[in-house]
Amino acid sequence: MQEIDYVVVGLGIAGITFCEQLEHNNKSFLVFDAGDTTSTLVSAGVINPVVLKRFTPNWNAKLHVENAFTFYKDLSKKLSTPLFKEVPMLRIFKSVEEQNNWMVASDKIELSNFLFPEIVKNENPAIHAPFGFGKVNHTGMVNTKLMINSYKVYLRNKNKLIEEVFNYESLKEEEDTIFYKNLKSKKIIFSEGASVRNNPLFPPPPISGGKHLLIPNKGEYIIVNAPKLKLNEMIKSSLFIIPLGNDLYKVGATYSIEDYSIHTTEEAKEELAFKLSKIVSCSFNVVDQVAGIRPTTRDRKPFLGTLKESDNKVFYNGLGTRGITSAPSLAKELYQYIENGVALDKEINIKRYYNW
Repeated sequence: MQEIDYVVVGLGIAGITFCEQLEHNNKSFLVFDAGDTTSTLVSAGVINPVVLKRFTPNWNAKLHVENAFTFYKDLSKKLSTPLFKEVPMLRIFKSVEEQNNWMVASDKIELSNFLFPEIVKNENPAIHAPFGFGKVNHTGMVNTKLMINSYKVYLRNKNKLIEEVFNYESLKEEEDTIFYKNLKSKKIIFSEGASVRNNPLFPPPPISGGKHLLIPNKGEYIIVNAPKLKLNEMIKSSLFIIPLGNDLYKVGATYSIEDYSIHTTEEAKEELAFKLSKIVSCSFNVVDQVAGIRPTTRDRKPFLGTLKESDNKVFYNGLGTRGITSAPSLAKELYQYIENGVALDKEINIKRYYNW
């Protein structure tokens, strides 16, 4: 029987950030991942400290952004792959009132480092922005597909990746030890994203017959070719426009809590293309479309930690729409909780479930 420190189930952004914590601390581990499409694989990959609809800071924005920049730069060096780059983000103003609200927000202490305090004039003839832009500082892009594929290669080369569906029925726990087939481990981390709904160890609804604790939120993006757009910045309006290079742009996203499939839909394609046509004046062609399921919770905070039933079965889930930004910080916090007994923030501790 092979003895290791950790078993990790799932290799989206949660799994990758936690694996990096394990490697940094010289812990032995194996990852189980069946290669299913995760929300990380198709996500926008945007690092953004601000809720641009309301001009408010994201939760723990300063800490999360600082850790995210460091993490993705270091991971790029480790994998010898350009996964991350700093890219400006421009928020299109729809009115003079929004301009004024931006200026007021930029004076606030918690936003002064993130919001550029001057109106940026629109000089791109292919974009409708008569009231100009607000510029967000400390933003960037992660190539999530390249990150996951490169990290899998890295784990394969170190014999740390088992590419098969995890069988929950084969999981046993005796005293302070986890057993799975021929493995003996101290802890198991479930970082499965939205598919944790299939995990029988995940908490049931607080009320019999109630809604599942994890709310799948389907998002779809289209990839468009627009040779005349000539855009180097990320744009936020009713949707994101993200430059991919070679005149390609990722445009999205939609939100749906009714459809749990990862199949793309014609309705989403038409919706995104219509919204884009209201923002840009140049022609574009839709060349691809992707969909993923975001793992969200009812209070919009992650689920981290252990349940009362077991200290050895650990959950790292519910990162929602901002996992790319928050995951590096959350992985550090979770590791400190497991290994050193540092209390988790009550806002993200999965044990808050018992109060529901």
